[in-house]
Amino acid sequence: MTGPQVPKRLVVVVKGYPRLSETFIAQELRGLELAGFDLVIVSLRHPTDTKRHAVHDEMQAPVMYLPEYLYREPLRVLRGLLAASRHPAFRATFRSFMGDLRRDVTPNRIRRFGQAAVLVAEWPAGGAWLHAHFIHTPASVADYAARIMGRGWTVSAHAKDIWTSPDWELSGKLARARWAVTCTATGHAHLQSLASDPARVHLSYHGLNLDRFPPFTATRPPRDGSDPSAPVQIISVGRAVPKKGYDTLLHALAGLPRDLHWHFTHMGGGPDRRALQTLAAALGIAGRITWRGAVAQDDVLAAYRAADLFALACRITPDGDRDGLPNVLVEAASQALACVTTNISGIPELFTDGDNGWLVPPDNAPALTGALHRAITHPADRIRRGDAAAARVRATLDFHTSIAQLTALFATEGIKP
Repeated sequence: MTGPQVPKRLVVVVKGYPRLSETFIAQELRGLELAGFDLVIVSLRHPTDTKRHAVHDEMQAPVMYLPEYLYREPLRVLRGLLAASRHPAFRATFRSFMGDLRRDVTPNRIRRFGQAAVLVAEWPAGGAWLHAHFIHTPASVADYAARIMGRGWTVSAHAKDIWTSPDWELSGKLARARWAVTCTATGHAHLQSLASDPARVHLSYHGLNLDRFPPFTATRPPRDGSDPSAPVQIISVGRAVPKKGYDTLLHALAGLPRDLHWHFTHMGGGPDRRALQTLAAALGIAGRITWRGAVAQDDVLAAYRAADLFALACRITPDGDRDGLPNVLVEAASQALACVTTNISGIPELFTDGDNGWLVPPDNAPALTGALHRAITHPADRIRRGDAAAARVRATLDFHTSIAQLTALFATEGIKP
């Protein structure tokens, strides 16, 4: 007599869950659930955010947390290694891991293998396929676990994970993964150049769940910075980290004429907030800035609709870290909110300077000041470019398209809703 059948499940390895700054991942996972997939989320880290987005509460998938630090759960790790060692492919995988460790002698590398062993030992019931979000740490755990178990696996690559990983590691993972998807044309071209079979690297823009971001139908007031009682409302959403370029943005704001009236609101957490607040005070603009900290998606949507202009000064950091196409730019554009940003990575894949936004080079505060000045003082131009950006988002970045692409790719592996 057999027990009850367990449905085939898609096991998804993520860096941390839930995370306010990775709404695009939660949105995609929820889209897969709505398409009929049964998921299990495997997280390498516990949550640190004190708030959640609505999409996190809608998720049905159980979450399994691997040991974040191996020394904190030694018995669990030892049980995992013992169970994993019983698999025929363990020795070969361990030798491969030791080769990786010689090239990357870090505690993080050791942690990846230990987490993989625990995943093997605690493999979710009904788990039928292994997929990783991010091609760096989560993909390493998925890769080691898949090799130990003799399973196939796939990966979604994004931005930092592509550009801060060494080419030797990316090439190896792309050779072993059944397929990979990434979300910008620049990332796609880079990964294809490293893949033994470029055809197995696919471009799939995340898109936006437009049900959560319905069209903005109100009329924004024609504020132009001339009235001190009606300053132009500028907002930005993003973690206070170097790649977001908030120091450049503050310098650009400080470069605006003193008799131009504006107010800047920043929404997001991040380790650099205090330093940025200190910089704003030193630049003499602290009184024109509100720092709201991390907020839920509903509050972000309300802020988009109340604002006149969105600004984000993305840059490439010395270690190669960068954004792809920041989801917040897509969100803001969906609300016909004009955007001033930089021309790096996948941003020009959505915005064309002079057409549906303002694009300037990164780390160029004077150029950013000029774009902000034009956007602040020309409300009709803001409205024109914002409307054009909204039309492009709604025509090309509906997340149902990316869910359909992923569904077709999983079907090639026999994983269907």
